[in-house]
Amino acid sequence: MPTETVQLPPKPQKPTKPNGDEKVFLEGPQPRRWELWMLLRIIREFFRGFRKLHFVGPCVTVFGSARFKEDHPYYALAREVGAAVSQLGFTVMTGGGPGIMEAANRGAKEAGGYTIGCNIVLPFEQKPNPYLDEMMEFRYFFVRKTMLIKYSYAFVVLPGGLGTMDELFESLTLIQTKKIRHFPVVLMGSDYYSPLIDFLESMVIAGTISRSDLDLLMVTDSVDEAISHIEKHAVQKFQLKRVPKRTWLFGER
Repeated sequence: MPTETVQLPPKPQKPTKPNGDEKVFLEGPQPRRWELWMLLRIIREFFRGFRKLHFVGPCVTVFGSARFKEDHPYYALAREVGAAVSQLGFTVMTGGGPGIMEAANRGAKEAGGYTIGCNIVLPFEQKPNPYLDEMMEFRYFFVRKTMLIKYSYAFVVLPGGLGTMDELFESLTLIQTKKIRHFPVVLMGSDYYSPLIDFLESMVIAGTISRSDLDLLMVTDSVDEAISHIEKHAVQKFQLKRVPKRTWLFGER
């Protein structure tokens, strides 16, 4: 009997040289020389981030949508949050873009605080907002998320889309699995996040998360309540660390 042959789909065309297109990085195995080049590029992003952000002091990261304009109530709320977090003694860190990120940086800046932006390079060009004392740009979301989490003592999450949900659940997962300490996570916008809380309750009923996991979150519309929560669970619990001294050995000024 004739042997049946299996027709394999054609292999996707591989890039002939490094082209800086990180999309290809996630499309399966590539030529080893190309992947080594990508690895070195990723290491360089981590190195630049660690070196740049080492001296920014204790931060609170504010997450939220880039789509809200200046006249939106959530923009005003984020601006108030940024000012209050800054007055508490923290550097305000955001993704560096418009919307909620701009509002939080703006509020901090207006309150005389220090602001950091970790902007992502996107095809449709997300421009950094004008209220940043320090700004870094990243090609890779996973490098950027590491920076936003690594240097923060608390996370304030205002209404946002898929990117905000990604950042929220990344933070919660790291806290739940004890990969990072139990830093406070505050959801601002109870109406917006009400369906999410209901879904988390259904996960408790289904047994996919524990009832205690809900304690990782605080939901409020009050900036005062949010700041009191951060002060209790970040400032008093961990204390504000002093900014590390710079050293000439690494060319730091």
